[in-house]
Amino acid sequence: MGIQWQLIAPVILLQLILVVIALVSLAKAEAETIRGSKLLWVIIILFGNILGSIVYFVAGRRD
Repeated sequence: MGIQWQLIAPVILLQLILVVIALVSLAKAEAETIRGSKLLWVIIILFGNILGSIVYFVAGRRD
């Protein structure tokens, strides 16, 4: 029984897209528009997988 890549590939692609978009958004954001430190959000985004990126967009931004 092998890995069914046709089921896993879209999830991995979605995760990579969300991480890149979140990191670019974080890099462009001013310090006043972020709740917490940028370094903390980088760690959450990178190690939180899909949920880390979603949490950043929902709770991390003030605007």
